[in-house]
Amino acid sequence: MEVVPLVVLLLLLVAGVPAASGERPQLPASECPTSCGDVEIPYPFGIGRNCSIGLNYTVNCLENADGQDRPFIGDTEIIEIMLAQGKGRVYNTISWNCYDDRSRGTWSFDMSGLPYRFSDADNKFTVIGCDTLAYISGTQGGKPYQSGCMTFCQNDSLADGSGSCAGIGCCQTSVPRGLDYIDVRFDSEHDGSSTRNFSPCSYAVLVQENHFSFQSSYITTTKFLDEIYKRSVPVVVTFAIGNETCEEARRNSSRYACVSQHSECVDSPDAPGYLCNCSSGFQGNPYLFNGCQDINECDRLDVYPCKGDCHNTLGGYNCYCPQGTTGNASSTGCIPIPRQSIVTKVVTGVSGSLIFLLLCGLCFYLVCQRKKLEEIKRRYFEEHGGLDLKKKMKEEQNLAFRIFAIKELEKATNNFDDRQILGKGGNGIVYKGILEDKCTVAIKKPKLIDESLKRGFGNETLILSRINHDNIVKLLGCCLETEMPMLVYEFVPNGTLSHLIHENKNCSSISLDIRLRIAYQSAKALEYLHMEASPSIIHGDIKPSNILLDNDYNAKVSDFGASKLIPKDEQQFATLVQFTYGYIDPECLQTYELTYKSDVYSFGVVLLELFTGKKAICFEGPEEQRNLVTIFALFMDENHVFDIFDNQVKEEANVELIQELSELIKRCLYLKGEERPTMKEVVEELHTLRKFTHHPWSSWEQYEQDNVERESLLEEITTHADGKELNIFFS
Repeated sequence: MEVVPLVVLLLLLVAGVPAASGERPQLPASECPTSCGDVEIPYPFGIGRNCSIGLNYTVNCLENADGQDRPFIGDTEIIEIMLAQGKGRVYNTISWNCYDDRSRGTWSFDMSGLPYRFSDADNKFTVIGCDTLAYISGTQGGKPYQSGCMTFCQNDSLADGSGSCAGIGCCQTSVPRGLDYIDVRFDSEHDGSSTRNFSPCSYAVLVQENHFSFQSSYITTTKFLDEIYKRSVPVVVTFAIGNETCEEARRNSSRYACVSQHSECVDSPDAPGYLCNCSSGFQGNPYLFNGCQDINECDRLDVYPCKGDCHNTLGGYNCYCPQGTTGNASSTGCIPIPRQSIVTKVVTGVSGSLIFLLLCGLCFYLVCQRKKLEEIKRRYFEEHGGLDLKKKMKEEQNLAFRIFAIKELEKATNNFDDRQILGKGGNGIVYKGILEDKCTVAIKKPKLIDESLKRGFGNETLILSRINHDNIVKLLGCCLETEMPMLVYEFVPNGTLSHLIHENKNCSSISLDIRLRIAYQSAKALEYLHMEASPSIIHGDIKPSNILLDNDYNAKVSDFGASKLIPKDEQQFATLVQFTYGYIDPECLQTYELTYKSDVYSFGVVLLELFTGKKAICFEGPEEQRNLVTIFALFMDENHVFDIFDNQVKEEANVELIQELSELIKRCLYLKGEERPTMKEVVEELHTLRKFTHHPWSSWEQYEQDNVERESLLEEITTHADGKELNIFFS
């Protein structure tokens, strides 16, 4: 067996950029030939010395046995150089295994170490013969590779298989990208010798796929080897410049090969290195100065269709319909525009002018409206103290507090969609919003505000933003661009205390411990506002809907500082009372002034709701039973206060605890503010009650036994409401 190695010196592939000297690639002299026989040899390749980009791209033009000039690199004959595709076609020798005196000839093709590869997209490993197994092995960037293909023949009467290479007498298989070395071998156990009586030889070769067409006569004769292809077939190889990427090559301009003005660099997909292409709309040789020339698309209408007037431009072209026609000149073509009468033209012109004027007027109106809106926003911003606020924020570098633009809040609430409403009250409406940074916030739009405080609104909110307490909702910022400035708070996810007490179907299952914790934490928040905040703050609107709960039922007081915003005008104040009726301090109704004890009174009502589960004001039932404070006073006066508490509270609490709690609520609800406790005292008493929640005091059952003779509660309430004053208001 004879094995003949074929070593190729770098066919077409620009492997070693010129010289390591670092000088600009050598360009061909004008006398350098550009073809050999009928094969064009474009730069960076060249025929003879100093005509190529480097030694490895030098082509020898030699005369073959037929007396024709043929181009060679090393021992390999070049068929064609496809510069724009970065490919070339060369001859590859067929390996054979015959059963006569020619025996066997297998070949290898070595391009390792050089930046060119066998094209995986254009070539197929092809085996021809009967019961023949052949292998192709090689390297893929230094890594070993092996594959194979086997043919079958049932007998000497082959089916018509011309053109089809699907296993009967012929098989093909793909090769991977990046092969730089191949070696062809026949399997000794499946070499086709059993069919030598009608199939004299077997063949194996890597061949250009679209250049090969199988014929059944290739099996029964030596026509494939001797006549059709004459021992060599075309194979496609890819090439690249150097071993750098485009980015790396551009850094070294002296060695960068893409020298034409309208050229582009493309990283080679098959091997290290890069290729040069002409930019879109240009053609030619990108490796030469001014090698890429503009394509005149108007001279090539078969490629660049234009059914109208064509005008070439640098790197492209324009295609118009001629005057008097209309349509798409690049595709469907142009059609004549119907002639119009003078009247029609006049009407059309006048109509167009009117429409134009209307559009101009509309645009002018919109611009004016926009300027007017911006002016209104600017005026509101200044009226609400925005300039002073920005100045103070800059001085204090208060980064936690933000001034929001109205556009931000409109986007966050979907233009204040009703579906985003979290709650409504006397002071305003609260919306849920999601800011651009995905932060969820609560946005309050006030309904009423003291006109005298508008100028200082910004500074007031800045002061409120400094409040930092675990049981107080954090004020994040404000918006001053609207008539009623808006406040932006942190979002608390589990709703309000009002929802927990009055809208939760399982209200009775709320444990005593949770109720005491909510009461204690809410009182702590008010104590902080009254005694520790600087300056101290009257809440002014304490009610269950302003006490928020997190997922663990921890309380957070919201809407603090409302007293700063409450109007002093009697009519507006009356409007506010409509929404806080049942919670507002009776003294406040006379003086229109809120005090710290006003918060204590409102908190007493909240405690009453929390532990009884009843609403402060209920408009159902008899008039004398509508006010919870009035009902509580009647129960206290008759020593039946235990009956008003929620069943869950009565199950868990002791008689003495309920008595102590009732006394605390009673003191908070005194008519005279000076007789009410401070929030500090309220906190201390609630803290004591929490500590002794499970103390073995008197049982509720004992209390029930002591009061079995009581009459109907409803009758007693009616009796006292008709003719008796309530001690709770006059203690």
